[in-house]
Amino acid sequence: MKKLKVGMISFAHAGHPENYLKGLLKHASVEVIGIADEQYDRVSKWIEEKGLTYYDNYHDLLQTDCDAVIICSEYMDHAQITIDAAKAGKHILCEKPLGLSNDEMETMVRICKQYNVQLMTAFPCRYLTSMIEVKEIIARGEIGDIIAIKGTNRGVNPGHWFIDSSRSGGGSIMDHTVHIMDLMNWLLDCPVKEVYAEASTVFYNIDVDDCGLVHIKFANDVIAVIDTSWSLTDSFPMIFDVTMEITGTKGVISVDAMAQNNEIYSDRANKAQWIFWGDDLDYLLVTAFVDALLHNKVVPITGEDGYKATAVALAAYESLQRKAPVPMAIYADEVSG
Repeated sequence: MKKLKVGMISFAHAGHPENYLKGLLKHASVEVIGIADEQYDRVSKWIEEKGLTYYDNYHDLLQTDCDAVIICSEYMDHAQITIDAAKAGKHILCEKPLGLSNDEMETMVRICKQYNVQLMTAFPCRYLTSMIEVKEIIARGEIGDIIAIKGTNRGVNPGHWFIDSSRSGGGSIMDHTVHIMDLMNWLLDCPVKEVYAEASTVFYNIDVDDCGLVHIKFANDVIAVIDTSWSLTDSFPMIFDVTMEITGTKGVISVDAMAQNNEIYSDRANKAQWIFWGDDLDYLLVTAFVDALLHNKVVPITGEDGYKATAVALAAYESLQRKAPVPMAIYADEVSG
């Protein structure tokens, strides 16, 4: 059996890289050749428990014969690592947001095409069973034509480099716009024509936005809004949510995508707990990436998809500066070969 050789680059994005690695290790058709991270303590557990090769410089990993890499670095490094990986001939799964400017993302997409490597964006919410069913319901016309969508991806303040705009590109809007925005793009398959945002810092004493509402108008006149706030308190049973309410001419769909859990009430924890038993999104995402590469298929969530979703977050910040709606003129599907 042919094995896909995969390397991990950076565990800076807490949570996801560990899940991606566990997903890779479950696949008999995958060989994990090593982890590159400038901070050994972030990856020491996996290096020592699994006997993986450690690289303190990702360029050394790129010089190996690996076929693909998964990038989970600080957001400011996504573009450069992606470009270096593409030039080394490696296929790429890049954590969201794809990049921190439209020019940066355009370059990422263009360079990957130039070097004939695939670029996939990490949007695991597409693999939620509830969202797959919603897409099918819409396609069957069961709620008629879509009129409006209200979505939330609220979370807790992740702290660390996420609240340093020079490294993350912003605050809650940059962190939590893109997942719901990608779902909207996926469901509607229609360009965005205008973005307007309101944001502030009210929950934490930090230098970036911790709450925001991003308003979107699509070319087909659908209107949408996303609550991106880091508004969930420590007492909330989960660290983020994913909800959507989709209004059509013949009906409404209301989705709580993270409702696949058992509710536990224990005096030991002193608060309600949700024990999630549902879709293993990161595993499903990694499996889709591996399957596409092994079978010479186009990755299901492209760099262009990542560009489109992130461009809306960037437009939201521009709207905040202008205090006015921002027309959308740049889209990744317009990026030339």
